[in-house]
Amino acid sequence: MKLFQQMLVAPAALGLLASGANAAELNINGVSDYAASADQVTSVTQFSDVYPTDWAYQALSNLVEQYGCVAGYPNGTFRGNRAMTRYEAAALLNACLDRITEVTDELRRLLKEFETELAILRGRVDGLEARVGELEATQFSTTTKLKGVATFVVGANQFRGSANALKQHSNGGFGATSLNNDLQLNLETSFTGEDQLTSVLRAGNFNGDNNVFGGAGPTTLSTLETAFQEGDHPNQLTLDKLFYSFPIGSHLTVTAGPRVGQEDMLAIWPSFYPSDAILDVLTLNGAPAAYNKNLGAGAGLRWDAPTGFRFSANYVAANGSRSTTSEGGLATKDAGSTGTVQIGYAREELTLAAIYTAIQNGDDLITYASPFTQTSLSATGMTHAFGLGGAWQGLDERWIPSISAGWGINVSDTSQNGDVQTSQSWTAGLEWDNIFMDSTSVGIAVGQPVFATDLKGQDTPNDGQFIWEAWLQMNVTDAITVTPALFYLSRPLGQDTPRGETFEQLGGLAKITFKF
Repeated sequence: MKLFQQMLVAPAALGLLASGANAAELNINGVSDYAASADQVTSVTQFSDVYPTDWAYQALSNLVEQYGCVAGYPNGTFRGNRAMTRYEAAALLNACLDRITEVTDELRRLLKEFETELAILRGRVDGLEARVGELEATQFSTTTKLKGVATFVVGANQFRGSANALKQHSNGGFGATSLNNDLQLNLETSFTGEDQLTSVLRAGNFNGDNNVFGGAGPTTLSTLETAFQEGDHPNQLTLDKLFYSFPIGSHLTVTAGPRVGQEDMLAIWPSFYPSDAILDVLTLNGAPAAYNKNLGAGAGLRWDAPTGFRFSANYVAANGSRSTTSEGGLATKDAGSTGTVQIGYAREELTLAAIYTAIQNGDDLITYASPFTQTSLSATGMTHAFGLGGAWQGLDERWIPSISAGWGINVSDTSQNGDVQTSQSWTAGLEWDNIFMDSTSVGIAVGQPVFATDLKGQDTPNDGQFIWEAWLQMNVTDAITVTPALFYLSRPLGQDTPRGETFEQLGGLAKITFKF
């Protein structure tokens, strides 16, 4: 019984233990009528003399409705203000105890019948409580999710061809085996459940001056997608990205921040080829100029229609944190700006997109191009980059690969004869999931980085080349993957290759990734 019910019947019980009751005090009929009635009441509202304002109303309601051990008098009254004899109190106590005993016996029978299941359930609840306690004690934040990726890369490059002097110089400077690392810590914070503050901390030791996987060597084309180093500071944890996204209505999203990437504000990424494969140039949808991943101060809008159509527009200034007009700022001639507009369509098995990006030359924003084209794009001016991309994947991913392809064309403002006026690029990639066994993927990709196709006032240069990669990804656990890979650059110097000679690059590596 509840505490207040116990208070109601306890004085009567104590009174019965004391001496003093005699036959004269006993009204047998009254006690019998009080303890039980043929017309059992089921609600306290059936008593004509009990009101919600009475101090014991709730307690009486519980006795009547939950335990059914109070009948009152045959005339429909409870007579709560009348003095009760010890014998009347005893009758009430006996009726309630009988009812409680019935309920208790039934509960004992049920407990006995389901004792095995209850024991299992009790163990699970105890384990859950311990787990919840552990999570509450060790949780990072109630609003923030922390995700991490650590990557080890061991590999080497070999330079080959008939250009002996160039070959020997490259092998001597960049032919050693190296072991490098990259660490990313992604913090995703939501304040309303619909918004997200993204903070990315990163550290690595892929030095772009002396590590071929970080962009060193004859060209930047062997840069790995996972490569990172903050300037001249290897393994220094730094703020890589910081931006905030929030919805406006049901289909529009706004993104802005002091360190946001162009790719973070696009409506769609038109590829099923993994964005973390091997060579970075082969992950940019065949249009490294349009999809240049410019990083800096910026803002953008993204619209997602229920029909699958998507649209985005964004602006990024690589030098937007500088207040010196001659060195940067927002929307200045030295801002290192890109303005991007994209329209696309996406379904589970199909994705298509068209993109246009206006690029301020001079800040090496078009990274993956032949040295000849990069030199021309370092001059002051604008480059207008266009790209088309799409991807398809079948239902049977084991034997039918996903297919991703993209093409880009770029038109640059030129002032001098011999400058690159038009350049192009393309890629095509295939990926098989679970082809040999579960949790094993295979991918191959081929393409051409940005190469000059038309010069101002001169004939078309011989700037083309091919890039190829193949990899096998094996999931050791859900959190650990091992990816051996090979890649090949047929003519990394393009137009700058010594006339009549050949020069090529072959690389091999193993990438180990830990996700936590």
